[in-house]
Amino acid sequence: MKKKFDNVDRLYKVFIYVALITLAISIIVPVAWVFMASIKENKEFYSNPWALPAGFYFQNFINAFEKASMGSYFFNSVISTALALIILLVVSLPASYVLARYKFKGKRILNTLFMAGLFINVNYIVVPIFLMLMGWDDTLNISFFLDNIVVLAVVYASTAIPFTVYLLSSYFQTLPKAYEEAALIDGCGYFKTMIKVMIPMAKPSIVTVILFNFLAFWNEYIIALTLMSGSNRTLPVGLLALMQASRGKAEYGMMYAGLVIVMLPTLILYIMVQKKLTQGMTLGGLKD
Repeated sequence: MKKKFDNVDRLYKVFIYVALITLAISIIVPVAWVFMASIKENKEFYSNPWALPAGFYFQNFINAFEKASMGSYFFNSVISTALALIILLVVSLPASYVLARYKFKGKRILNTLFMAGLFINVNYIVVPIFLMLMGWDDTLNISFFLDNIVVLAVVYASTAIPFTVYLLSSYFQTLPKAYEEAALIDGCGYFKTMIKVMIPMAKPSIVTVILFNFLAFWNEYIIALTLMSGSNRTLPVGLLALMQASRGKAEYGMMYAGLVIVMLPTLILYIMVQKKLTQGMTLGGLKD
């Protein structure tokens, strides 16, 4: 009987390993192919598009930045994403801490509203957001709220607040009250306790929030397409224009260079915070 269970366990492990290896290959191969295609000359695509690149043709990236304005779109994405993350953390950290650690009137209503926000798909309300901002511009008789990177960042941050508050408040609830009591004995007020003690302890969870929301903001397309135009486009919207132009001109190397420009920051960030991300998803309470 024991030998039978050992065989079943062994088969289960083999199945898991095969599934994980297959999944890894299905992700790694397309990504590696995009990177290799981005350094090929156009003539290499006509001979054998699946062959390894003959050399490193960096001109594709130069053309993407200069001819397709990917440098301007990249800068817009950096500004909007960074600003959205700052706004999100400034609002969500105090809100999640207070909801997790204190009792006050209206707390249940606020929690319900934040939980309800988790079920709202922003793609379904992007048109009302556009009409609202356009109405404000018409009322003030100026062009301010539309085609504005700061307003785009505010919209991004607003749509991510429910998920961020839910995740951070869940983590704050796992931290022992002994830390707050010790801080109060040492003379720290509520605000100082939050800034100096509790937020540093929640760093793994904050890193998780930053990574998830960075990916969401960096790759967001629908809102940016609706609210932004011209030179103020973000990278995903600019990438679509680049892909359409590249297909028409048969400049495939420049098209794949644009894809690499979009992917590279997310890959670098994930590699940098991979350990913290794992801690943020699994860690809670006191450390030994």
